[in-house]
Amino acid sequence: MKTVGVVGGMGPAATVEFLARLVRATPAARDEDHLHVVVNSDPRIPSRTAALLGGGPSPAPRLRAMARGLEQAGAEFLVMPCNTAHAFLDEMRDAVRIPILDIRREAAALVEAGPVGLLATEAVVRVGLYRDAFHARGFDTLCPSAQDQDELTALIAAVKAGAPFGRLRRRLTGVVERVGAAGAQTLVVGCTEVSLLYQATPQRPSVDALDALVAATVREARDETR
Repeated sequence: MKTVGVVGGMGPAATVEFLARLVRATPAARDEDHLHVVVNSDPRIPSRTAALLGGGPSPAPRLRAMARGLEQAGAEFLVMPCNTAHAFLDEMRDAVRIPILDIRREAAALVEAGPVGLLATEAVVRVGLYRDAFHARGFDTLCPSAQDQDELTALIAAVKAGAPFGRLRRRLTGVVERVGAAGAQTLVVGCTEVSLLYQATPQRPSVDALDALVAATVREARDETR
């Protein structure tokens, strides 16, 4: 099986959640059946949102360095459990010789009906980071209202700060209901902090990008076809 390199730390809790889901998703009867994973969880990476919205330093140099370091450590492909950081994916790919999976492509491939309601950071929404991936599948993107986007920003910050999830989940439910009422046929959870809060229900079709990346990681590591 191929060795996985994880570009993590954005944020730390999301990286840990990715690894936990990866363990659960890997067919294994013993330790030796699990994947070899090399992780660099670096919370010092400059804010992706601040960089994309025009006020902060680019995280690209540190992301490129992390990618190169993981390649040198033996990783045969890379994954990055942060949606917003995928704005810098092309620059990272230019820095290494190994593949880097694209969380947007993996999530969009699982969408079966649109419009797609996108739950993501303000930066992801404003730069249209998922728009092309959904459009390639023939689906329009439906974003939350400005007020609900502000609420998502607050929820993401609260998760990063270690706030208890109970009340945050109730607040997220309100956003989800309003996005659904606006016409979304499928919800895509396009932020890994939101993935920590989101609770899927049979009544509302949804795709969690973190789960999509986990499935793709297992597929790539085990050389399985889609």
